[in-house]
Amino acid sequence: MNVILLPLIIILLAFLAILVLKAIRIVPESKVYIIEKLGRYYQSLDSGLSFINPFFDKVARVVSLKEQVVDFPPQPVITKDNATMQIDTVVYFQITDPKLYTYGVERPISAIENLTATTLRNIIGDMTVDQTLTSRDVINTKMRKELDDATDPWGIKVNRVELKSILPPADIRVAMEKEMKAEREKRANILEAQAKREAAILVAEGEKQAAILRAEAKKEQQIKEAEGEAEAILSVQKAKAEALRVLNEAAPNDKVLSLRGLEAFEKAADGRATKIIIPSNMQNLANLATVFSELTKKDESEKK
Repeated sequence: MNVILLPLIIILLAFLAILVLKAIRIVPESKVYIIEKLGRYYQSLDSGLSFINPFFDKVARVVSLKEQVVDFPPQPVITKDNATMQIDTVVYFQITDPKLYTYGVERPISAIENLTATTLRNIIGDMTVDQTLTSRDVINTKMRKELDDATDPWGIKVNRVELKSILPPADIRVAMEKEMKAEREKRANILEAQAKREAAILVAEGEKQAAILRAEAKKEQQIKEAEGEAEAILSVQKAKAEALRVLNEAAPNDKVLSLRGLEAFEKAADGRATKIIIPSNMQNLANLATVFSELTKKDESEKK
């Protein structure tokens, strides 16, 4: 009897163990388990340890609450001026309601992709090529708002939309490259002209400063020369005045005065004067010569 019951007990215990294992659910962090009972939504299991009915409950979907990034392939979009642009978009979204995400829409990622394409066509259709290429931030903001409003019933929040690349047609790219090349050459010419102008201004300023300095130096030189001549004249006049003062203090006699007059006559007759004035009284001149001879002899005798 015990031999027959032992296998049954083992089978029963194994069955119970399987039921317990099926009833235990350990939900990882940032995950949510959607539980259905008899085919209908029953509950959402958050992270941690949970128990379910192994006979009637089942895990219908595992939903991640992390922010997800979806890179959609380039979409052909026609601009306002009838240019076909290839635009590659990247959508950053996060699931906020796992129940709505599970039962709100079939294939949510595909729905977001199609919604992104239609929204992008609506926005770009009102813009020209130049506006499209220069208004990335405006396009990103409009798309994020419209996608967020449209996906809210699906339990999805669109956090950000980025235009990964904007590829215009080949002919427009060639024209843009030519325009950019011409613009770069224009800027280079402008910079070169500005550099030449600044160089010319600097040279002119240098010449101006040099001319001013030369004029100031010449002015200073002339002032110094004038001051030197004035000082020389003043020194001569002072010397003459001093000589006259000494003569007056010495009370010179007629012979000394006659000798001074003869010295002045000798200087006037040294060959550099153009005119010589001879006194009308020749006897005075003879007297002067006699006095000068006597004084000369007296000096020679004293030297001997």
